[in-house]
Amino acid sequence: MRPVPIYFGHDERAQAGTTVFVSSVIERASVPVALTPVCRRALPAVLEGSNAFTFRRFLVPWMQGFSGWAIFADGSDMVCLGDIADLWEMRRDDVAVQVVKVDYRTRHPRKYVSTAMESGNEDYARKNWASLMLINCAHPQWREITPEYVARAPALDLLQLRFLTDEQIGTLPASWNWLVDEFGHHEEARLLHFTAGIPAFPAYANAPMAARWYAAAARAMSATGVL
Repeated sequence: MRPVPIYFGHDERAQAGTTVFVSSVIERASVPVALTPVCRRALPAVLEGSNAFTFRRFLVPWMQGFSGWAIFADGSDMVCLGDIADLWEMRRDDVAVQVVKVDYRTRHPRKYVSTAMESGNEDYARKNWASLMLINCAHPQWREITPEYVARAPALDLLQLRFLTDEQIGTLPASWNWLVDEFGHHEEARLLHFTAGIPAFPAYANAPMAARWYAAAARAMSATGVL
C-alpha cells in the first residue's frame, strides 16, 4: 500500500515540537506514512503569519499535484495519541476537506509567550479549523489555490476556508484536534493540540495534559528504546 501522505507544520523556532510530533505519529501508525514538513525555506513566498506554515498549509493540494488525499496537521504544537490510520479511514469523496469544527473564544489573548514567536492570539470565526485537515486534493475547488493565489488572498479567507462552500467542508471528531489548553483534559483525545504553546516553552510547562507531551518527548529522545 502507498504511504499515507502527512504534511505537517514546522518552524525552526520550535524544533522540539516537530521532533515530538513526528515521533508520536510514527510510534502509533499501523500503516506506512510519508511525513513532509511545511516550512519557509522549502516553499514559495506567500503571506507570512505567526509561524512559517500559517498560510503555506493551503498549498498541500498543489504539492500533491491536485491528486489523491493528504493530511495536514499543525504538527509542531501537537502530539498524536492515536493511530493515524483511523483518521485516514474517515475520508469522504463528496467533500473537499474534513476538519474539526470547533467554536470557541480563546482563553489566551497572547500565544507563545516569552518566546521569539510571541504574538497576539486573535479570535475569529472558524479558528483552528485548518489546523488539522483531511484533504481531498483531487477536488476541483483546490485547483484555484496556487502559490500566486495564497500570496494575494485575504488572510482570513484562507484560515476560514472561505474559498470553499459550507457543503464542501466535512467534519471530523473533536478528539482528532483536541485544543488542550482551551478545553482541558480529555482522556479519549487522539491528537493533542497545544495552541497557545508547547510545554517545552516555560510559560506552558504546566499546561493541561503536559505530562503526555513530556512522555512523548522522552520517548522521542530515547537512545536505548527502554524507558
